[in-house]
Amino acid sequence: MTQLTDIQRSPLGRATLGDQLRRHAATLRDKPAVVAYAADGARTVTSYAELDARANRFAHALLDLGVGRGDRVAVMARNRVETLVAYYGALKVGAAYSGVSPLFGAGEVAQQLGHLEPEAVVVAEEFTPVVDAALEGGPGTRRIVLGAEQGEWRSFDALCDKAPDTDPDCDVDEHDLAQVVYTSGTEAAPKGVMIPHRNYLISTTPAYTWGLRCLPDDVWLYVMPFHTIAGIGSATSLLTLGATIVLPATVEAGASLALIRQEGISVIAQTPTFFIALANHPDFGPDTVGTMERCLTYGGQVSPKAINAWADAAPSAIWGTYWGQSELTQLGSVGWFKRLEDIPDSDPTWIGKPVGHLEVRVVDPLGNDADTGEMWCRTPSVMAGYFRDPERTAQVLADGWVHTGDIVRRDAEGNLFFLDRSKDMIKSGGLNVSSQEVERALQAHPDVERAAVVGLPDDYWSEVVTGFVVLRAGASTTAEELREHCRGSMASYKVPKTVHLLPELPTDPQGKLLKRELRRVHGEGAQ
Repeated sequence: MTQLTDIQRSPLGRATLGDQLRRHAATLRDKPAVVAYAADGARTVTSYAELDARANRFAHALLDLGVGRGDRVAVMARNRVETLVAYYGALKVGAAYSGVSPLFGAGEVAQQLGHLEPEAVVVAEEFTPVVDAALEGGPGTRRIVLGAEQGEWRSFDALCDKAPDTDPDCDVDEHDLAQVVYTSGTEAAPKGVMIPHRNYLISTTPAYTWGLRCLPDDVWLYVMPFHTIAGIGSATSLLTLGATIVLPATVEAGASLALIRQEGISVIAQTPTFFIALANHPDFGPDTVGTMERCLTYGGQVSPKAINAWADAAPSAIWGTYWGQSELTQLGSVGWFKRLEDIPDSDPTWIGKPVGHLEVRVVDPLGNDADTGEMWCRTPSVMAGYFRDPERTAQVLADGWVHTGDIVRRDAEGNLFFLDRSKDMIKSGGLNVSSQEVERALQAHPDVERAAVVGLPDDYWSEVVTGFVVLRAGASTTAEELREHCRGSMASYKVPKTVHLLPELPTDPQGKLLKRELRRVHGEGAQ
């Protein structure tokens, strides 16, 4: 056993993400790993060999700064090649990567960095003031800027230019942390999810092949931000598989459509908002999206109108609906369809079936197996826990299962149907109302672009069903007309008592609805 352990912990037989990048550098060499576009339209291609060499240089730079195994490296930048260089460089020395949202203000940055206590931060030049403010009076974190040296900030390029491009000789193994990913905080304060190298190599990345049908020939339009599990997690699996990711300078619909055509994009994974925006653009059609093979969506439901538009413009494309959580290292269930009629029971809440490495239980409030209830999961991809938060770790990892907090229905064939987050289930007049069901009813109206539904406090009803709607451009439908529309398809107690017409809904950087913001702004005293 001792000999086996020594083998597993040495380059002879260990399983780490940095080692896999080194192997690709030797075997794939000049194949594009990352194609990146700048705001001025400049296009740069980074091959697998170049990505590995640059990551090695940054790894040596980190070692020279005293950063090594067990430390954490935070990165605050919009999607760019340097983020991936910093990520793999950190992994090669045994440090964990943690992304910081470029949308954060000083207070939010201070909260995350204060909790994370990184040994080094890598920051795009425009964000150095906010990080300086966040770090003021804190520990002596090494500051590295993606730009020219300034004050306490060392230049990323200058550090790497002086370093060798050989693989660093570091003690790293599969149980070391690769990531500390802070959850989007759609319900409460973000949590730092700890993810080891092992999770990807033993189950998450293999599930990308048998679940998401990913192959080295894939070319992804990559619009998922690297500070999220969807962003850095998918990039990890795709680069481990040898695929190509394309980083756009903007996610504006017209520019994205031009890029899909120019790069021969075959896969996009994003929240429904993005697919809807593309379908609504005048350039959308077979000429721009005809190369698409898979449209993967998560975090909500694509409108029927958008699905039909994509089916007409990209007849070879197939939709994948998938569900996952950071606590499971992202991927949990997947389902495939061409048109809405392909979905089991014609139920748009369908999230497919569990991928091969995931075991699922559906339980009632007493923990008994049920057809409808909270989904519990276990998998080799389970997180190592929440960073510096043993209490919340114990709450979620209880009874030998991950308590997801998601309410689902499971049919006799094993299909899963997402009903709601347990905290989003509305209790009105003693009856349970699924916010997702009411959202679907609102979105079925032809004038509705997007809808969100929450329960707001009420002295009589306990909670009242409240809708928030963004209308399509030029639409003049009234709130009362939308309520009347809902009455035609659901029981009266589910119909929103009030519908607010808004110019936009609050979302996180991925386009996920922030229902807590709706509760905070519109529901006095709501939690």
